Amino acid sequence: MRKFLGWVAGIAITGVVLAGLTVFGLWWFDWRYRPQTITRHQDEIAQALDRSGWVSPHLTGPKLYMLSFRACPECIRYETEQFPKLQAAGVDTRVILVTLPDKNGQSLSTAPERATVAELWINRSWRLFQQWTSVTPAAWTAPGVPPADGDAARTAVVQAGHSLVDTLTPLLRDNGLQLGYPTLVWWTRDSEMHACVCASPQSYERVAKELGVTPAR
Repeated sequence: MRKFLGWVAGIAITGVVLAGLTVFGLWWFDWRYRPQTITRHQDEIAQALDRSGWVSPHLTGPKLYMLSFRACPECIRYETEQFPKLQAAGVDTRVILVTLPDKNGQSLSTAPERATVAELWINRSWRLFQQWTSVTPAAWTAPGVPPADGDAARTAVVQAGHSLVDTLTPLLRDNGLQLGYPTLVWWTRDSEMHACVCASPQSYERVAKELGVTPAR
């Protein structure tokens, strides 16, 4: 009897381990790259995004908001690899650029970055965004852009970007999503709000598909 019970227990333990490995495998290779359906605070999130200083090519297709900061490598990769195909399909890529707040008294942004973020929020120039992203972040000197430092109004605009992040963070967290960069928010054909922190290329195809982009053959 003991041997039989031991055999049964062994099978049960093995089954639990295999089930756990299966779930972990599904999460590792699939689930963690799936977009998150936003079911709570939809109106607040939509209003915060719409009222921010986003810039876009003003296309007529689905709207895709992307929250990023200029030197974010994952954001640059997404812009470089995905924006051309998304825009070719009519997706209005609405970019919201913010600066990272100071940390322990140390500035995590540059004067040209702060100036350009303020200008983008104020005048919403897609052309300026393209000029900025055409060079490396370190090489950008913000030519012709009014400085934000020393200008109370423009500094307040830069701070508005920080306030946007502070607003979105708990709203997204209530939907099971930890804000990061890039954070993408869009609406599916069924009018569901979806979002993801799409730092991995494994998530790109899912987003494109939901926005109606046909995969290349």
